[in-house]
Amino acid sequence: MKIDKIVIATSNKGKAAEFARMLKGLDIQILSLADFDDVSDVEENGSTFAENAFIKASTYAKELNCYAIADDSGLQVDALDLAPGIYSARYAGDDSPDRDLANNSKLLKELAEVPQEQRRARFCCSLCLADPDGNAVICTEGFVKGEIIDNPRGDKGFGYDPLFYIKEYDKTAAELEPDIKNKISHRGQAIKLLLEQLQNHINF
Repeated sequence: MKIDKIVIATSNKGKAAEFARMLKGLDIQILSLADFDDVSDVEENGSTFAENAFIKASTYAKELNCYAIADDSGLQVDALDLAPGIYSARYAGDDSPDRDLANNSKLLKELAEVPQEQRRARFCCSLCLADPDGNAVICTEGFVKGEIIDNPRGDKGFGYDPLFYIKEYDKTAAELEPDIKNKISHRGQAIKLLLEQLQNHINF
């Protein structure tokens, strides 16, 4: 199969740029939903990260008649039965004026009685590449382990990054330099696996 372009199924310019950087070694045009007019809104009604990634990739691949990559990612905390999980982006509700602040505040409230040694967590990312017929071609997952701390640190990340402490680096995800974060992050791991499979399955 010959692929000349891939659409990243997001309108988020930051996320699209992150994907573009990681895929820059491929001789492929990388687009995002922001490059198209009147694209549909997709309801992410799956029960797992993987299901939501497939729903988005398949829908946009068919609608735009090209290959599409979609991801779904979030935070899982062991002490909270893997919450917030697929609801990570809207953990505190959809109407919060500062969603990151509200989500982080709710997370810390839920963990108020949980000792530090029991605050193990991980960021998870599921990726799906779908063909123009909406079939899943490649699906991958990536994880990065850490723990939740009470006092936010760092300004290089977003979402739960300032509370997500990675022991191996003695830093939160929001304190890591972008090149290191891209290398070890859940999304970085998932993209690395996707690239490896692309080289094996598709002729460029």
